[in-house]
Amino acid sequence: AAARAEVALLEDQLANLSAKLEGKRQELAAAEREERTLHPYNRSTGRSVCAKVLALGREGAGTQLVVGGWVKTGRVQGGGAFAFLELNDGSTPQNLQLMVKAETAEPLGGLGAITTSGTSVVCRGVLKAAPEGAKQEVEVGVTEVLFVGACDGAKYPISKKRTTFEFLREKLHLRPRTNTISAVARIRNALSWATHDFFQSNGFLYVHTPIITTSDCEGAGEMFQVTTLLSGVDEVMKTPLLTPDQLGDLEAAVAAQGEKVKAAKAAEKEDKGNAELKADVKRLVGELLAMKEQLAKAKDRASMVGGLPWKDGKVDYSKDFFHSQANLTVSGQLQGENYACALTSVYTFGPTFRAENSHTSRHLAEFWMIEPELAFADIFDDMSLAEDYIRHCCAHVLEHCMDDLKFFEKMVDKTCIQRLKNVRDTPFTRITYTEAVDMLMEAIRTKKKKFQNNVTWGIDLNSEHERWLAEEVFKGPVIVYNYPKEIKAFYMKLNEDGKTVAAMDILVPGVGELVGGSQREDSVEVLEARIQEAGMPLEPYEAYLDLRRYGTVPHAGFGLGFERLICFTTGLENIREVIPFPRWPGHAAG
Repeated sequence: AAARAEVALLEDQLANLSAKLEGKRQELAAAEREERTLHPYNRSTGRSVCAKVLALGREGAGTQLVVGGWVKTGRVQGGGAFAFLELNDGSTPQNLQLMVKAETAEPLGGLGAITTSGTSVVCRGVLKAAPEGAKQEVEVGVTEVLFVGACDGAKYPISKKRTTFEFLREKLHLRPRTNTISAVARIRNALSWATHDFFQSNGFLYVHTPIITTSDCEGAGEMFQVTTLLSGVDEVMKTPLLTPDQLGDLEAAVAAQGEKVKAAKAAEKEDKGNAELKADVKRLVGELLAMKEQLAKAKDRASMVGGLPWKDGKVDYSKDFFHSQANLTVSGQLQGENYACALTSVYTFGPTFRAENSHTSRHLAEFWMIEPELAFADIFDDMSLAEDYIRHCCAHVLEHCMDDLKFFEKMVDKTCIQRLKNVRDTPFTRITYTEAVDMLMEAIRTKKKKFQNNVTWGIDLNSEHERWLAEEVFKGPVIVYNYPKEIKAFYMKLNEDGKTVAAMDILVPGVGELVGGSQREDSVEVLEARIQEAGMPLEPYEAYLDLRRYGTVPHAGFGLGFERLICFTTGLENIREVIPFPRWPGHAAG
């Protein structure tokens, strides 16, 4: 009997310990779940990231946490007993639903203080399984509202209803709060990561090329000028413009004053102890210096046109900050080649600028370019590099941004996901420029297609031609190479036929040209001739020519407009929607 009693006692103790152990395990699991969702640098508030909270799913029910973000929509229900908030912190396209009881919001002035779209809140609560049939698996039952950033709903310009992109461009500071622009931001971030991941994994070095340059890589002349001369124009114009006679009189007065100084110094020398003569010399010298300064300003003013220094009938840039004409870069390619011809494989990824007075949906004044340069490579190596890079980017966003891609598939382009999968999985077609033109002309001859722009050998293919080839003929990416030399840049390798250059463009559905690249000319004699044919001086390109004089090497590279890659990914047609702060003619705010 005693033994049975002892066994029963031990069994009770074991059951109690097991229950305590299970409780501790659950507490530990909840703490670990909360730790997994925490933002590492929001320890002051203990805020969890919405994307991580949603990822917990129903298994996370019971987790205590703090969430914060902006209210997308808020609605009071239950006769004012509680409210639902759709919260978003930018980490995911999905909103996290919060349920707030009226008594919880009472200290803030009631539920109306937190339900207005645009309001920011930080709330403490418990993660709960959402009712069956709800959009999400979980919601947060709020137990305390820790912070509220009020928003005047009557004035808040980002309404709950769909807003036009044109209107949002006038509210650049607020448009990241919209579903589309926030999704673009996440896609852009992912493609930036994919870019560095691809090139770093393949042995390329990331090189920072200058934004200010004295060379024009494209030879188009459509560049933004960088100068400090204009900053002094207003001050210069305050100096009166003297006539030649007045300038002569001022020069004579300066000369006369100089004679007075000489005479005074001679008198002082004769009577060294005379304090009055010494003071007289000092006064006359001071007057002479002031007159010389006045004369210098007058001469500068006389040599200027519109307040700018002028010499030999043009602006004198030797007086400018860089002592020569300087511009914002249109490409980092030339500088990238410098490093490729020493370090073999490099890439640039940064902003470029084009002062092209274009208002089309395809052009920006400021945009980002990805430009790898590869030594010991020809045009076919270049094609393979560009193809692999694009396919890598497609694979990356398909793996990491599916929620955002589903948003674009639903709201913008129903084919965007399938297009990315096709590009990821299908080798690119390769055809020569001549073959492309033959296809276009055959389509016109057989009346299969009518183009707005004429097609003949030697034209620069228009966007409608490029998209027809990619979308209708090949139904996927196509690489066109060996273009007429007259329509391509001076630095591209001249082919043996003397008519074409080893250039290539990658055309993709929905965008047209996505990549432009070439094998670079490695003969110094040919390159000099090409620069002169383009009507450009040799002097600014001497360093570029030196690469061919000292250890020249076959090399190639390409440029990819990052914003066009985002347009291709998302299906958005206007490039102004895929860069955070678009710049185009007449618009530089934000």
